[in-house]
Amino acid sequence: MQTILKPIEITNDRYRLGYHVAAKSGWINDPNGFCYFKGYYHIFYQHYPFAAEWGPMHWGHARSKDLVHWETLPIALNPGDKEDEDGCFSGSAVVHNGKMYLIYTGHHYYPGDDNPDHFWQNQNLAISEDGIHFEKYENNPIIAQAPEDNTQHFRDPKVWYENGSWYLILGSQGNDNLGRVLIYRSDNLIDWNYLGPVAKSVDLKKEGYMWECPDFFRLGDKQVLLMSPQGIESDGIHFNNENETGYVTGKFSYTDNKFERSNFQELDSGHDFYATQTLLAPDGRRLLFGWMDMWGSKFPEKEDGWSGALTFPRELSLKDDKLYMKPVDELKLLRKEELLKGKSDITGDYPLEFSSKQYEALIELNTKNAAELGFVLTDLNNNKILQFKYSKKNNHVSVVRQGNDGVRETIIRKTDNLRLHILVDTSSVEIFINDGEATFTERIYSEDSLKFNLLSDEEVSATYDIYQLDTNAIEY
Repeated sequence: MQTILKPIEITNDRYRLGYHVAAKSGWINDPNGFCYFKGYYHIFYQHYPFAAEWGPMHWGHARSKDLVHWETLPIALNPGDKEDEDGCFSGSAVVHNGKMYLIYTGHHYYPGDDNPDHFWQNQNLAISEDGIHFEKYENNPIIAQAPEDNTQHFRDPKVWYENGSWYLILGSQGNDNLGRVLIYRSDNLIDWNYLGPVAKSVDLKKEGYMWECPDFFRLGDKQVLLMSPQGIESDGIHFNNENETGYVTGKFSYTDNKFERSNFQELDSGHDFYATQTLLAPDGRRLLFGWMDMWGSKFPEKEDGWSGALTFPRELSLKDDKLYMKPVDELKLLRKEELLKGKSDITGDYPLEFSSKQYEALIELNTKNAAELGFVLTDLNNNKILQFKYSKKNNHVSVVRQGNDGVRETIIRKTDNLRLHILVDTSSVEIFINDGEATFTERIYSEDSLKFNLLSDEEVSATYDIYQLDTNAIEY
């Protein structure tokens, strides 16, 4: 008799987020299928509804008219069919002829083989007329197997339309055990011609053995390849997570499939940022979601019946060959009231007197007289939950959070005014520095409303504006 699984239930909401997309319960990781369809933004995500741990992947689903108030929809894709027996892995979505097309990876283990590294993957299609109910294409798979010079790692299709054709890139690993991205072309989203690799890892230690979740788009006068390499070794202050997400930029020729590109750069310097996906919005903005967690993390919320969330949606821009990220402007729609506004001369620890678990903080610190400054979040027992510091001597920025998972660091341009845009939401902190030149994405865990103190080793002027944000922006 077949066992019918029931979705896991939430047992405690102490860490639940107020305005970040998460599942009703259970596990989520990569954002998928970010698109705009019939008046709604849609975001899907890798999801296992039956436990707060990774399992056979489904596609969870939410939609929004304004990018900030989200309605949870029924699960869009369930695994178990011939083309996706052991998981509906990551992919993307496009709109064509009034329908939404999901293009995703089918995951398959070999029968009787208990080794999780023994698998194969193909690419599949599902179609919807209403953006809620999806039918898998009857002749799946649309790409049956990887090229002969590839390993079993062959996943995460991203599709777009250009110059009268559909294009699809895939994350993969060549037989030389180096990460790479492959490209295909189609006239109808069903029949795909393999064109070859677009780019590949130049060094195992520096660029990794497998490139996941690729995304390829034009921004400004450059082509940007976003991806999440596995296996990059740490290099001083860089690449200190289990896996990384970053980008290369360059010039791409559709005529001969050549991409002259830069070296790999990190996109976010925090502990908890992976597997991005972007959308070209109707108004021309390039928008981004990421998974607001990291492989190898402890996920304290697991014991409460859920695990994982997506970042707040961000807008990308390219300046001097560097990607900047900032929260989408629609964030202002979440503001419920102004909690605190002021200007002060500060030194040492300077408390900002307000109480909230879901807020937006706009901070500007004049750095002329100080060597080090920043802020710290502490619980009611004055334990440091997260500390942010900027050192003017070397333009070094660091974030340390409670626990033994190390410091995260980066270097920014020299500045006399440090502008911080900070989003706090129950168990997460996102820090945007100087209009998005650098960002840190962090999960934090405390049941207290954390105290917010500015820090400076010498007297500096500070301005601050704190807003309470909507605590019920996600409709489950």
